[in-house]
Amino acid sequence: MAETDANKPKKAKDRAKPPEPKTVAEAKKLEKAPDYWQLTDDEVLLRSPAEEDEYKTSDSWRVFRILGEFVGGFDDLATITRGVSIFGSARTHPDDPMYAAAQHTAALLADAGFEIITGGGPGIMEAANRGAFEAGKISVGCNIELPFEQKPNPYLTKSLTFKYFMVRKTMFIKYSNAYIIFPGGFGTMDELFEALTLIQTRKIRNFPVVLFGSQYWRGLLAWITSTMLNEKYINPEDLGLIHLTDSSRDAVDFIIRTSSAGEKLDKA
Repeated sequence: MAETDANKPKKAKDRAKPPEPKTVAEAKKLEKAPDYWQLTDDEVLLRSPAEEDEYKTSDSWRVFRILGEFVGGFDDLATITRGVSIFGSARTHPDDPMYAAAQHTAALLADAGFEIITGGGPGIMEAANRGAFEAGKISVGCNIELPFEQKPNPYLTKSLTFKYFMVRKTMFIKYSNAYIIFPGGFGTMDELFEALTLIQTRKIRNFPVVLFGSQYWRGLLAWITSTMLNEKYINPEDLGLIHLTDSSRDAVDFIIRTSSAGEKLDKA
């Protein structure tokens, strides 16, 4: 993506703090506002090079910053051996039943000996961190630099902030033994299908993926079955990679039975 007047970095004192768009239409409208875009390192990395780019600001030099993020993340999370990542919408309110379900699920996992990992933000992430934090257990937040500010939630025993999505996503996979996916949007779907792809291609093993909230996921699972499977783009056994539930206890028991860390806890 080439740099334009709309996405050039602005001085900190000139930057406004726009509200987070709630719809695609609202986002497109905000794109035209001169103060909307706040340049992130991810955007710089993913845009196409311009002729006037200096060598020392080129992608080859940017590798060192990416390397630094990997090293920092590996060092900070080295003690996390029984992690479970919980994903879901940042827009879920505390009075939503899914917030309570995520909080309860995380508390049960923490009590069972697992460490809770989330994206560190609000909504479902906050609920999961809160469940572990209030249980007196390990609660990790892996936040991400965004064009609009996303503050870490207050229920973290360990908080990290990443500039690059690819580094952050590697941390989720590397330090997790399972994923629990609550209802969410594009980001939630991204984490879900990345995990399923890695399992399907045998890049990771004994990695349970739990979808929480059958009513929310029913349409997607029906499409996967009626279209993807019917067109033979996936195999019937690929559907076994997903466990659907509405029960926190069932989700935890499934992870204990099927994950590598869970099997060790069960034998202890």
